[in-house]
Amino acid sequence: MIDGRQRKNIQIGLFVEIVQKPHQRSGELTSGKVAKILTKSPNHPYGIKVRLESGLVGRVKNIITLQKS
Repeated sequence: MIDGRQRKNIQIGLFVEIVQKPHQRSGELTSGKVAKILTKSPNHPYGIKVRLESGLVGRVKNIITLQKS
């Protein structure tokens, strides 16, 4: 699994699942495409903060990879 806590693993255009600030306790995930990477440091213990194309902001929990079968 690709680590969402490392900035080098996140690229604009990737499909990811994020946790928004109001949903941190419940852990509710929102999926979307990365529009902008907001975290400047190379890593973050809770996940790299991104803005999705939908405008939602949150920390990356999962990077969605499409596997060819």
